[in-house]
Amino acid sequence: MHPVWGEEAAGDEVSAALKAAGVEAKGGDFHGYGRLDFKLPGDGAGCVVVAPKKAAAGRPWIWRARFFGHEPALELELLERGYHVGYCDVGGLFGAPVALDRWDAFYAFATGKLGLHGKPVLEGMSRGGLPIFLWASRNPDKVSAIYGDNAVCDSRSWPGGNPGKGSPGDWKRVLEVYQVTEEEAQKLAQPVDEAVLKPIAAAGIPVALVLGMADDVVPPAANGEKLAANFEKLGGKVMIWRKPGAGHHPHGLHPPGPLREYLMKAVAGE
Repeated sequence: MHPVWGEEAAGDEVSAALKAAGVEAKGGDFHGYGRLDFKLPGDGAGCVVVAPKKAAAGRPWIWRARFFGHEPALELELLERGYHVGYCDVGGLFGAPVALDRWDAFYAFATGKLGLHGKPVLEGMSRGGLPIFLWASRNPDKVSAIYGDNAVCDSRSWPGGNPGKGSPGDWKRVLEVYQVTEEEAQKLAQPVDEAVLKPIAAAGIPVALVLGMADDVVPPAANGEKLAANFEKLGGKVMIWRKPGAGHHPHGLHPPGPLREYLMKAVAGE
């Protein structure tokens, strides 16, 4: 049963809901907003929830996949408008089934125990692109919109290095967490695949992409641009902000207003 949330002091309500669930949390500050760090029950993964000063109707939230707190301009604009921010650590898992299972558990906890909206916005910077698209494909009824920022959409490109700079150590980790051989890894389901994108497109989930067009770490042609082309082929709606001459960093759209409006419109449409 969802906790009863008040219109004021949303951070206190999150704290009370965690306490009611028997979860210990450490309080902190996130750019002037209340931050709570805790362990996912039954799993132990690190989780974070940041609460707005006053929760918007329905308690919408944005769920970041990786690099919590990096380039937070979008989150800050959403917090100002009553959104919560959520995070569940899946570092080093590259969207493997174990990561998606963990996210299933966090989603159930965030919506069932903390009372957050049933369709969060998913946000993935860089390697965070793998879990957001793979989880959305598995759970298209639980997502309102997806935002990828120089997002990895094909692990064969990063960390595999085909094409791109790659990262041999991370590629070895991909093989380990997926429990596959080098040959088998070439056939792993990827966000760019039409089979992965089809449930997302069919559910009418809009996608937003921010791409540094000179990104040589996660080349846009093999990642974001390829995903967008395949998604549109399936009838999906995608908005792309291209940053000419920009590399992999800095992430984010500055100012973030147009991106924030696009995502909020998607949530309102639900």
